[in-house]
Amino acid sequence: MPRFSNLDDPDYARFAWGRYWRVMGWMAAVTTLAIVLILGTLFLLHGWVSIHLYIAAALGIGFTMLLTAALMGLVFLSSGTGHDESIDDALDPDAP
Repeated sequence: MPRFSNLDDPDYARFAWGRYWRVMGWMAAVTTLAIVLILGTLFLLHGWVSIHLYIAAALGIGFTMLLTAALMGLVFLSSGTGHDESIDDALDPDAP
């Protein structure tokens, strides 16, 4: 039987998910700033090449940074709330 996780408590889960979304908001702001700086640098170095270059660069940078932030945020959420320790590990010899 799975053990208790802090995410089972509604108040703590609300706090933990709120912290996760706050970090994601900050990462969205950092991503937007990075996209603007990189597109500006591309324009300064190469001029107006093609609109497709700038669209692809913005989407690639944005998708990569936000996906990385989301997955790392979920790793820290799972670890920080004790959700990782609440799993039922049948291979653990010390498990009850």
